[in-house]
Amino acid sequence: MRIGVELLEILPVAIYLTDDKGRITYFNSAAAELWGASPRIGEDRWCGSWRLYWPDGRPMAHAECPMAVALREGRPVRGEEAILERPDGTRIPFAPFPTPLKDSSGRVTGGINLLMDVSAHRHADIEAARLASIVESSDDAIVSKTLTGEIKSWNSGAARIFGYTPEEMVGEHISKIIPPELQQEEVEILARLSRGERIDHYETVRVTKTGRRVHVSLTVSPLRDKRGNIVGASKVARDITQRKNADQLQRLLFEELNHRVKNTLATVQAIASQSLVHAKSPKKFVSGFSGRIHALARAHTLLTQSAWQGAEISGLIRDQVTLGAQEDPRISYSGPSFFLDPQTAVKLALVLHELGTNARKHGALAVPEGKLSASWDLSLNGAREFRLDWVETGGPKAAPPSEHGFGTTLIEQTVRSCGGQITVDYAEEGLRCHITLPYVEPIQIDTSPGMFATGGLMASISASPLTSSPGEKRILVIEDEVLLSMDIETSLTDAGYHVVGPAGTIDAAKKLISNENCDAALVDANLGGQSVDELALSLARQNIPFAFVTGYGRDALPQEFRENMLLGKPFSPDQLLSVVSSLLEKRASAETL
Repeated sequence: MRIGVELLEILPVAIYLTDDKGRITYFNSAAAELWGASPRIGEDRWCGSWRLYWPDGRPMAHAECPMAVALREGRPVRGEEAILERPDGTRIPFAPFPTPLKDSSGRVTGGINLLMDVSAHRHADIEAARLASIVESSDDAIVSKTLTGEIKSWNSGAARIFGYTPEEMVGEHISKIIPPELQQEEVEILARLSRGERIDHYETVRVTKTGRRVHVSLTVSPLRDKRGNIVGASKVARDITQRKNADQLQRLLFEELNHRVKNTLATVQAIASQSLVHAKSPKKFVSGFSGRIHALARAHTLLTQSAWQGAEISGLIRDQVTLGAQEDPRISYSGPSFFLDPQTAVKLALVLHELGTNARKHGALAVPEGKLSASWDLSLNGAREFRLDWVETGGPKAAPPSEHGFGTTLIEQTVRSCGGQITVDYAEEGLRCHITLPYVEPIQIDTSPGMFATGGLMASISASPLTSSPGEKRILVIEDEVLLSMDIETSLTDAGYHVVGPAGTIDAAKKLISNENCDAALVDANLGGQSVDELALSLARQNIPFAFVTGYGRDALPQEFRENMLLGKPFSPDQLLSVVSSLLEKRASAETL
């Protein structure tokens, strides 16, 4: 017995003995240390703790403790936990292992109890539960996997982002959510993990259950066992699709702003050039140029109010006809309210400005008794079109102009560039004009990946001497900005080229490519919001060299033709002629092969 007591004394765990009535007959020093006090031998019963509590914090009577139950029922008690309180108020969770001692006849003669301090385990359990709660409630996808890629855990964040439940993914390979073209990524990630590397904020793409692709930022860390061996990996994937879309939208807006500014500068340059060519005096040049710039500015103001999504028709007509001044009682308006797309709105603004200026100088609004009626309607059945009737009465007798001036040319070419028609009647009682334009529903900006060009700076074309003789070279011009196409036509004609077109729509351009023999072509990279891929292919099939004319960067060009020559808006006549000369030299070189 002496050897047994000495053995119990040196054990690092709390052990004590009782008689059959529960009176403590022995305890080792580890038990006294655990209790924070030494019980009275032969007097204190069942347990040496000052106070006891159930795991949920309710007070526990000593007669209800596991040792009392073991002696009373004559059986070992296992799997229970309780909390003891020391005299100094410290509470310690513990796990008891009481076992009754019996004689040869089976009668209970006493008991032995081993008490294990489970504070560390309890804290570990609490931390584990807290960690599990954090993982489960996280908006990020948190996944663990083996070094072979088998998924071992899948939290609710992963279920939300990727659409798969834990039941669908645990046991599956992580490649299930990786796009086919990115499968090699996982091989490289696993190789880096095997070397003990951590991967921080790696941006990539993953696939959801529905096939939708999401942008994610990955942080991957190796998981180690108790010996420090790498046995797997934990992955945290944050859905950054919204941020990527925001970045793309920002790039889109900057690119679109760049394009519109350059287009506007090119238009202003063309207005100045064409106004100068047709002006009979410096005073008339200033008047005509200023009026057209103001018309452009008024149209842009309307478009800005709608975030460049379109312009309301009545506001557009009123602004251009009244020139931004107060309402004129001589002018009447009638028609339904609807929005025109931005490109049509700007073009119609210039047409209305020319009509209004002519009415004030030579037509009905030049006299007090004259009247102007502007009426319009919209047809959405069958051919979707917008119709405008401009009727002047009570003014001087209308007569056809003695020469085809800039204003008349601008009106006619603008309407044609939109795919519309115009009829003008110089009647006895005043000018009558009927305009029909195809109606295009204004659309919202699409921010989905790949819809707009991003990056890529506009290539600049430096002027160089014209090395080939124009002769009768025929140059096809495909451009939907009327003033710009007129300016291009003037520059090419003055240089001795024959201009085919200009074409302002896809359909018009396709007809010219098919029916006209052209030596080279200048192609706007975007016609009324439509891609010119089909036109580029048609020109290539007919071996017609062409250059793109655009305010966008190279990323906005058709994929197969991004290395083609590019003329950035705005440009000078010398730059234009340099590009045309290079195209013709390219054609000549190809024909000699």
